[in-house]
Amino acid sequence: MKKLYTLVLLLLSLRAGAQTGVSVPELAHFDTAIQQFVQRWDVLGASVALSRGDKLVYARAFGYADQARTTPLQPHHLMRVASLSKPITAMAIMKLVEEGRLDLAHRAFGPEGYLSTAYYTEVIDDRRIYDITVQQLLEHSAGWDREKSCDGFASCDPIDFPEHVAQVMNVPNPVGDSTLVRFMLSKGLNFRPGARYAYSNIGYLVLGKIIEAVTLQPYEAWVRDHLLLPSGVREAHLGRNLLLDKQEREAEYDSHFQQASCYGTGETVPAAYGGCNVEAMNAHGGWIFTARDLTRLLMAVDGSKGRPGLLSTATIATMVEPSAVNARYAKGWQVNPAGNRWHSGCLDGTATYLVRAEKGYTWTILLNTRRDDAAFWTELDRLGWSCVRRASRWPAHHLVGPDQNAAQLTGTPLSKTSALLRWANGTGNRRLVFMKADSPVDDFPLDGADYVADARFGKGQALAGGSFVVADGEADTVMVKNLDPNRAYFVRVVEYAKSETTSHQALYALEENATMILNEHLAEPNLVAAQTELQLEPNSAYTELALQLVPTALSNQASYLPNDILPPGSASPSLEAVGTQPGRTREPGRAVLRLFTK
Repeated sequence: MKKLYTLVLLLLSLRAGAQTGVSVPELAHFDTAIQQFVQRWDVLGASVALSRGDKLVYARAFGYADQARTTPLQPHHLMRVASLSKPITAMAIMKLVEEGRLDLAHRAFGPEGYLSTAYYTEVIDDRRIYDITVQQLLEHSAGWDREKSCDGFASCDPIDFPEHVAQVMNVPNPVGDSTLVRFMLSKGLNFRPGARYAYSNIGYLVLGKIIEAVTLQPYEAWVRDHLLLPSGVREAHLGRNLLLDKQEREAEYDSHFQQASCYGTGETVPAAYGGCNVEAMNAHGGWIFTARDLTRLLMAVDGSKGRPGLLSTATIATMVEPSAVNARYAKGWQVNPAGNRWHSGCLDGTATYLVRAEKGYTWTILLNTRRDDAAFWTELDRLGWSCVRRASRWPAHHLVGPDQNAAQLTGTPLSKTSALLRWANGTGNRRLVFMKADSPVDDFPLDGADYVADARFGKGQALAGGSFVVADGEADTVMVKNLDPNRAYFVRVVEYAKSETTSHQALYALEENATMILNEHLAEPNLVAAQTELQLEPNSAYTELALQLVPTALSNQASYLPNDILPPGSASPSLEAVGTQPGRTREPGRAVLRLFTK
């Protein structure tokens, strides 16, 4: 019996996968507790980060990044954060309040509101909507109650029935977030604004639209420029619906539910991949992050001794002040009298927790598995607290890589078999250069690992995907040799930090790496840049959008994203001559049109 018991434990350990990231001996009990949680609930993968004061002291991952359980999850993997997007949106709103560009007491809709155009007001019949304030949206007291039925559905959160919304609003599938807002405006309110609390995804979509209206920037772009980048955070994007569209280094999700495709195809698909319309969640549930960078964001927003936060102490105090109608919820955060704030999030294949404790601890837990058992959520809630309370010693290191990667990468042939690579260094104290023949570099260095470089292609350390390390050091050039003149070579430069601050562990910056192709004319066309971003400048009439700078090469192979800018009932069109494209009503401001070659 003893031998059998040992075997079972071994099998469970193998099933749970290895621990990755920089080992922290002082916090070994963290590893044990998280590994046990992953095993107990059969979680595909867990990424966990913890800060203490002004230092990120722990960033590790457990389990797997893929559904086949072949790729260990790494701290560098991006994961959906679901409703942890709400604190992000709340912090963006509070930043605008602090800058004097928003007022919490100001109305959201109507002639005096931030969203005053006919695009929104023409569908409003319930006059109470004009009384909704920014503060009520933040505090889930604007008047929508998703637990109430509508249009024959048991609940009234339109993200749950996107095909119906598309039909009612006469728009193509998948619907965009603006259409979801208009749908709910047309339905009216369930109670007087400010009367009570009712958790509302739609309220946070409205906040995202207010950010766009006030800043004249897309929601993601403004948040990135004014919250993320000033925090040193780059491992963050808005998520996509489909597996084939996932971000580089994004983990896969353990989908347990099937539902109708949000694309209106009539197919039944995994809820995590095409059933749930993540691309319409944006400000309420659309972000993907690494656990370490979401933790860094909170550290930067709050600041620390000697380092001012992105939000002032007074602004944070306003943000975490409990609502008059719910003492446990503030503005984008659950709160308690002890001064702690937190939020959870869930989607099919996603369970998340974010905590900012009063004593200066912050932790993020991201899972690519969700369990509906109440005990699962209770344990997830307690997991970080139990780990922090058991710590008797804390490391002095700060596990943060460079804020800025290398740029301006160029390659100059020196002979048929050699070339000079040159770049502008980023903020790391060292950098690695990877090369791969015939296809892009899709290997990523692992935190805490060192690599052997050799400028003779094929002689340096090989990574699993076929990339070779051709340079490692402080320089901004390398002459690579042993090249085949009949092959294309893909190059990526990765900055890293390695110093006493990092406990002499290499910490790599994997977003916005400098890349290029040597012998680009030999590369497969589909591997060369396939995406171009153009600006859409709305005309004075809100019913028309002017398209500019349409590349001739793409004009017959382009489709619009998002579908919300299409006229009702139209398919994704080919672009003809540069001109204007009629569109449904939109908020005035700047938008981005992405063209994807087929």
